[in-house]
Amino acid sequence: MGMNVGNSASDDVMVEMNTTPLIDVMLVLIVMLIITLPIQTHAVKMDMPINSSPPPTVLPTIISIDVDFDGTMRWDGTVVRDGEMLKNYMLHAAKMDPMPEIHLKPHKLAKYDIVAKVLATAQRLGLTNIGIIGNEKLE
Repeated sequence: MGMNVGNSASDDVMVEMNTTPLIDVMLVLIVMLIITLPIQTHAVKMDMPINSSPPPTVLPTIISIDVDFDGTMRWDGTVVRDGEMLKNYMLHAAKMDPMPEIHLKPHKLAKYDIVAKVLATAQRLGLTNIGIIGNEKLE
């Protein structure tokens, strides 16, 4: 163990410097340095362009696509017989300027597969202004 027994002639006093006050002073200096540092702001200053164009005066046309519970689709009231006819209607709508708004109104019992195909066809043909109307009734 660490006991020194006997040999009393070699009782030299070890003189070591006490480092506790030095550590305390260093900690105080570090705290003072942290306090005096300026607060970093994370804002990015940018010169944004000013919108000088007026809002559009021509409102887009609204096209309504109804999907019944049995899978029957209607394009503005006209019955769509197959997917090719729907694709032709959507191609014509995609070429219009301004692009029309498409309101998709599925019946609450309509199959998801049919509604998903209508949405996928619209996306594939470049129609971006499409929304599902009447979904508050589906709850």
